[in-house]
Amino acid sequence: MNRLKNEKSPYLLQHADNPVNWYPWGQEAFEKADTENKPIFLSIGYSTCHWCHVMAQESFEDPEVARLMNEIFISIKVDREERPDIDSVYMTVCQMMTGTGGWPMTIFMTPEKKPFFAGTYFPKNSRFGRIGLIDLINRVNQMWESQKGELLDSADQISRTLQNLTSEAPGNKFNEIIIKKTFQLLKTRYDPKNGGFGDQPKFPTPHNLFFLLRYWKRTEDAMALEMVEKTLKAMRQGGIYDHVGFGIHRYSTDSTWLIPHFEKMIYDQALVAMAYTEAYQATKKQSYREVAEEIFTYVLRDMTSPEGGFFSAEDADSEGEEGKFYVWSKEEFEQVLDKDTAEIAIYVFNLQEGGNYLVESTRIHTGHNILHLKNSLDKIAEQLRLSELGLRSKIEDIRVKLFNIRKQRIHPHKDDKILTDWNGLMIAALAKAGRVFKNQFYIDTAEEALGFIISSLSRKDGQLLHRYRKGNAEINAFLTDYSFMIWGLLELYEATFNIRYIKQALDFLTIQNENFWDDYIGGYFFTSNEDEELLTRQKNIYDGAIPSGNSVALLNLLRLGQITGDPGLEEKADILSRVFSEKVESNPDAYTQLMVAADFAIGPSYSLVVAGKTDNDDTIKMIKTINDNYIPNKVFIQRKTEQNPPDIDSVSNFVQYFEDEGGKATAYICINKTCKPATQDLDKVIEYLKAEW
Repeated sequence: MNRLKNEKSPYLLQHADNPVNWYPWGQEAFEKADTENKPIFLSIGYSTCHWCHVMAQESFEDPEVARLMNEIFISIKVDREERPDIDSVYMTVCQMMTGTGGWPMTIFMTPEKKPFFAGTYFPKNSRFGRIGLIDLINRVNQMWESQKGELLDSADQISRTLQNLTSEAPGNKFNEIIIKKTFQLLKTRYDPKNGGFGDQPKFPTPHNLFFLLRYWKRTEDAMALEMVEKTLKAMRQGGIYDHVGFGIHRYSTDSTWLIPHFEKMIYDQALVAMAYTEAYQATKKQSYREVAEEIFTYVLRDMTSPEGGFFSAEDADSEGEEGKFYVWSKEEFEQVLDKDTAEIAIYVFNLQEGGNYLVESTRIHTGHNILHLKNSLDKIAEQLRLSELGLRSKIEDIRVKLFNIRKQRIHPHKDDKILTDWNGLMIAALAKAGRVFKNQFYIDTAEEALGFIISSLSRKDGQLLHRYRKGNAEINAFLTDYSFMIWGLLELYEATFNIRYIKQALDFLTIQNENFWDDYIGGYFFTSNEDEELLTRQKNIYDGAIPSGNSVALLNLLRLGQITGDPGLEEKADILSRVFSEKVESNPDAYTQLMVAADFAIGPSYSLVVAGKTDNDDTIKMIKTINDNYIPNKVFIQRKTEQNPPDIDSVSNFVQYFEDEGGKATAYICINKTCKPATQDLDKVIEYLKAEW
């Protein structure tokens, strides 16, 4: 076994018995490369990455390739989920040099960590115009020996370009014009036939939907809501959704949501569930609530550790084939279901004798069927001449039988590491859903996960760590670990009104400000000032598969500023937004989570305080009424008047005079820091919350 044998990352351990003499990222590898005058072969991937598996099987497990790599390079393996800081730097290089990126990522670089070649997947041998790894290695070796000076000059130039590329030029404040521009750009990318944005592949990108719901709330533009609803319905009906075990796959390879890339990531479950939760709150359509609850069923059943944290991902592959665990033949349905039930199941889930999809590659087990719906259940029921309730009952019986059969198959690999930032997203999703659906179990589960993070992924000085696996927690936390956990804490506060969540959020924010804030021009770096120095210290703002740490941090600052009444937090938010405004202005639809925060900042935003005794019926009823309404741009505070003094007074400087008048629950509503008269009338509360400036 190579030097990866003592690592904790499931991805690195997958490569521990390769004949390639892999090193983990660290000083030993760089010193070895410098001493032996060898270039570095850097390979970045993650444990549930399909093409990472393919490249490993073709090349890294091959003795011929391994011999060449061991002779010519010092080879380093990096888990992108464990070290997103390294991944982000070299992904930027890869995109800069090739115009594209992805995993596995392949970088050739100097012992000083300066890259001179970048790419993604390479087959073992050259074919169809794509250079193979063997030919590429030999070519690089020849250049290192005969043209080393040119390679070093190229590496220096690439490094300088990278540093220039990641610099910021602060601009103006965001305004309503950029909000409208974001909507217009999303509208041009929207697929009115199939839902979603662009052609293919299609990602869920829930922050697009968060933004559109807020735009609809702001403008009452029906098109914004239609884009959200069409996309959510299409995803639930498509093959991207697991109709047997629930949960959402990573993305759809086609434009119709039929053929997924079958990975399941915990961050997708959290963010997509949050989108369905908000859609339910905005529309009151029960179907959206059902999908969110189904996703949580999957997470709580399959992705929750005994300690209370959430695992990272499930692989797309099993038995060497992508999707084999998830697809079905028509014959299987006929074998496991009685004739009448099988006929209904085959019709509902659109099974065909020879399979219901065609792909040119062999990455999916062809000849089988991906379960999906072509219509909503009410329309399918009408076509089958059944009641919708009756059809739902039959489908659930079918689903349970299929699930029990599928349990007997060989399961995909599960990446059981626990990441602080992704757990922060799931805590936020569960807390929000618990509040909206009035489900105490979701709130309890979020609190348990938070307790695990605090106890097992924190240093003695209160700073967070990034990764936990099998009793071992290490790697200093990144910006997303803090910003996503603060998001989760804010959602937990609004679900419980437990003041310790605000205090913990403020403690994390203090660490975030001390260790990540750029004192020169503002904004948060992705890495702490305690971390090793890479080619550049990046500030990420792009909202990709998950939102950026800066986008989430901006909204956190605004919410905490309104809760505490601390103007310094809003001033920092203002600086943060200006730092990136010039970069964002040309294509704001690539920064939709940032635009969610901008929407809050521009207003109207609401500070809402309910003063009342916690267990009194009038207090409970007032809180319930408020939670039943979709009011995204608000902070919600309870001043618990049974306490003397109420605990919120210790962290908020503007609530001390908000009393429960006459001993009855009383609402205090301020819109853009201008307060309405106190009221105990629930209708008046809703009227105020629907008011604008």
